[in-house]
Amino acid sequence: MEEVFRTNDLVKLSYIRHLMAEEGVEVYVLDEHTAHIDGRGPLVPIRIVVHEKDASRARHVLKDLDQDG
Repeated sequence: MEEVFRTNDLVKLSYIRHLMAEEGVEVYVLDEHTAHIDGRGPLVPIRIVVHEKDASRARHVLKDLDQDG
């Protein structure tokens, strides 16, 4: 597994899931629940990881999105 993106933006996370689904890339989201555990909003960056074989394609699809984590 390789990390391809970090964000604290839930809208951006939803968009990333959509983009990866369109590309047929299986996405795993790490720390999504931990980021919101205290109720004040995301404090821990949410990490998006994919299988190693899909990492370069995923990075290419996400290249125009700004990382904020």
